[in-house]
Amino acid sequence: MDDKRLDLADQFLRRFAAAVRSAQLYSARHPIIARNIEALAAAVDVLHASQPAITVGIIGSEVVVGDVPVGKAESLGNVMQRLQGAGIERIVIERGVDADELTSLVHTLASLDTHKTADGTTPDFPALPHIRVGRIQLEQRVEGSLADMATIRRLYADAVSVAGIIWESATTEDQPDADAARAMIDGLAHAVAQNRTALVALTALKEYDNYTFTHMVNVSILTMGQARGLGIDGPLLREFGLAALMHDIGKVRTPAEILNKSEKLTDPEFAIMKRHPVDGAEMLRETPEITALAPIVAFEHHLRIDGSGYPGGIGRPSLNLCTMLCSIADVYDAMRSQRRYQQAFPTERILEVLKRNDGLQFDQHLVRRFVQLIGIYPAGNLVRLDTGEVAVVVKTYAPDPYRPQVRVLFDRGGRRLDISYDLNLWEAAGGAAHPASVIGPLDPADYAIDPLALI
Repeated sequence: MDDKRLDLADQFLRRFAAAVRSAQLYSARHPIIARNIEALAAAVDVLHASQPAITVGIIGSEVVVGDVPVGKAESLGNVMQRLQGAGIERIVIERGVDADELTSLVHTLASLDTHKTADGTTPDFPALPHIRVGRIQLEQRVEGSLADMATIRRLYADAVSVAGIIWESATTEDQPDADAARAMIDGLAHAVAQNRTALVALTALKEYDNYTFTHMVNVSILTMGQARGLGIDGPLLREFGLAALMHDIGKVRTPAEILNKSEKLTDPEFAIMKRHPVDGAEMLRETPEITALAPIVAFEHHLRIDGSGYPGGIGRPSLNLCTMLCSIADVYDAMRSQRRYQQAFPTERILEVLKRNDGLQFDQHLVRRFVQLIGIYPAGNLVRLDTGEVAVVVKTYAPDPYRPQVRVLFDRGGRRLDISYDLNLWEAAGGAAHPASVIGPLDPADYAIDPLALI
């Protein structure tokens, strides 16, 4: 943790608490209150010099300023208790805030006891152009055990729904809803850390109402899954997930007739489509509460490490790590998705694309790690084994992607087993009597089963 950032966050909290406490103790026009608000404004200006918005999150007894955990934040004292008592878990102060808005915030917070609602919800606040107050709703969608596939399904479905909200806000307001995105990513990041296999398996769903929204969520999950495998966790993992979620947001400025065209784009149409990385980066740079990583990934996600891709004429000695993970996830999800103008490609074909041009377009170390995460036959896939049995892939096996852990459902004669059983193909001896590898994927619709419900 950067000590300077921690000191600035702590200083901001101390001045914030002092301003609220003085407003509790003195009359509204007392000069002490004015001095404390002036000091608070100075601390706000310092933080705004490096970020477009200051987000104070209260989670239990912990306080986070932006992505800087400040611990127990004893400096807030009873102010923190009053905030929690009123149901306030999140305060966002955007760049452009003035002294009058800060004064209104301080006096409203100082009188929370009189504003507290009977049902414990967040009290009404005056409308302030650059300040928002409310609940953080951290992981609100993760209700139930993350070992339960039904819970993971609900989380995924909610995430796709929120992706639609984010897309709509970007379309109508030219800024994606950052609050909705952060709340959604919090839940997905937690699930990636707790049950990555099940969540990644859900990204393989072929039936969906809107490819754009599912693609946003899938790329975010697959990027975080890769990042988690590299040891990335905590706030940085969420930054990766948010950046990947927003990678294609610039397409809201692409004409619908081009974006939704079922035939191959003409050269002039493709030239328009290729503007979306620049459009996305510009939009994200202007969106409060979006970290600097998101516009970088939006701009770079179609660039390749050999200098090819677009936008054209961009010289980059290297690409951001998140960009490289997002690009792999983007290509993988786009190619394996069934759309009206494209048949889904099998994983082996997709991996050939990721390794093309002698591996100069994508970092081959990261591609290998991706194969270890996904496998040739990802978790949730229905497959036929080399001896004829039908099984669902439960877990990939990194050293040999052709020999995952499977749950056998049908015998080699095609009869559904009364009791399924698990088999580690990498441990199997092989031979005519013992399956030892997967020979190909199957369509679950032909067997009238939902393989995701069985893993």
